[in-house]
Amino acid sequence: MALSVGLSALPTAAALADLPPSFAPLVDQVKGAVVNISATEVEQVASNDDGDGNAQQLPPGMQEFMRRFGGGQGMRRMHPGQMKVAGSGFIVDPSGYVVTNNHVVKNGKDVKVTLQDGTSLNAKVVGTDPIGDLAVLKVDAGHPLPSVQFGDSNKTRVGDWVVSIGNPFGLGGTVTAGIVSANGRDVPTEEHSAYVDYLQIDAPINQGNSGGPTFNEEGKVIGINTAIYSPSGGSVGIGFAIPSNIAKPIVDQLEKSGAVTRGWLGVQMQPITPDMEDALGLNNTNGVVVADVVHDGPAAKAGLKSGDVIVGFGNQPVKNTHELALAVGDTKPGDTVPTKILRDGKEETIKVAIETLKQGKNGGMPDVSEGEKGGLGLNLAPLDKNTREQLGLANSTQGAVVAGVKPDSPAEQRGIQTGDLIVSIDNVKVESPADAADAVRKATKAGKKAVLVQINRDGNTALIAVPLKGDG
Repeated sequence: MALSVGLSALPTAAALADLPPSFAPLVDQVKGAVVNISATEVEQVASNDDGDGNAQQLPPGMQEFMRRFGGGQGMRRMHPGQMKVAGSGFIVDPSGYVVTNNHVVKNGKDVKVTLQDGTSLNAKVVGTDPIGDLAVLKVDAGHPLPSVQFGDSNKTRVGDWVVSIGNPFGLGGTVTAGIVSANGRDVPTEEHSAYVDYLQIDAPINQGNSGGPTFNEEGKVIGINTAIYSPSGGSVGIGFAIPSNIAKPIVDQLEKSGAVTRGWLGVQMQPITPDMEDALGLNNTNGVVVADVVHDGPAAKAGLKSGDVIVGFGNQPVKNTHELALAVGDTKPGDTVPTKILRDGKEETIKVAIETLKQGKNGGMPDVSEGEKGGLGLNLAPLDKNTREQLGLANSTQGAVVAGVKPDSPAEQRGIQTGDLIVSIDNVKVESPADAADAVRKATKAGKKAVLVQINRDGNTALIAVPLKGDG
């Protein structure tokens, strides 16, 4: 019996010819600019250090998913309240400017940079950007230092070779290679990640690689290693790097002023779910729903309202919250941007004067809560003086309070809770339980499959699409 071998599955001669014979020349070219970074972080340290220190700071249930890797086994306990943090970085200017992640030096003191030849230098933190997770340090070696340049990450293709150099587990000067696995990744558990489109790479990176560079075949930095997906804390071939085209403008600002300026729209926004699509009368889920506008913020001043659907910002179409956050953040404060919205099924363009994002402001991060109303399994009560005091609401606040939720009702299934305040339904203000019931009746009569309910819970506003029962 003849045995057939599928030779077509083997690499072609042309493909093999494209493989680099060795990465050694590239490594020789750039390794002198890669440094190890250590800092004493002043922070309360848990007594049971299991090597997953940073992972424990992530939202519940997500520790196994995303681990920043400046710490964990890269940390060494000092005394209560202090721990030694190890990370990586790279020199971008011969005068001694060093780039790394913010989480490597955050809350740190006694920051030190160790060069490839073992020289240890005290470092000054020039500036940090917690939102972008970047920091710039400055060292004085007394002579010019080897440096590397940023490349153009927009030209990086999925499948391109990359080389990462860093300090995993304190093993300085470690080189790994791989390819770009994907681009444009939105890493959900990274704080403020809406402002970064990450490169995904499979070059092995581990705890201690944070802040280190990923190079293209030309020896240019096209990414800054920041996070890994890991059930175990070690590399499983899924790493995330901040693209150079996002990092370079941030680094330039940090070098010049020690801070970063971003645009601010002043809205709480939510993605459009299939339920919302019907409730809003849309044909698809492209766009962003405005859950609320910040009082006296740019959006409020321009006339944007809760329930508006943003489908365009400037010259860019908006498909989701991540795209809008990136576009707004990249806008220069003071610029007026035409913003395309859908309101009551009609398209409008509103010009918004963008302001400066300050720490603590919700500048476009999705903020999703849940709530609903009507004959959808809710018992509603009027908002009187006593209830306002109990809920800590201003005297001017209007709405209907959820006094009870029927088990297994559409409202309960969508997360409505006792104590939620119903503010509007289908963009119609609710000032009493009767208003809410009337809005649900009208929606049912109109043949709608769901109503869009705006709630306030603990001071946070959200829009929830709640299905209408077929039996009315």
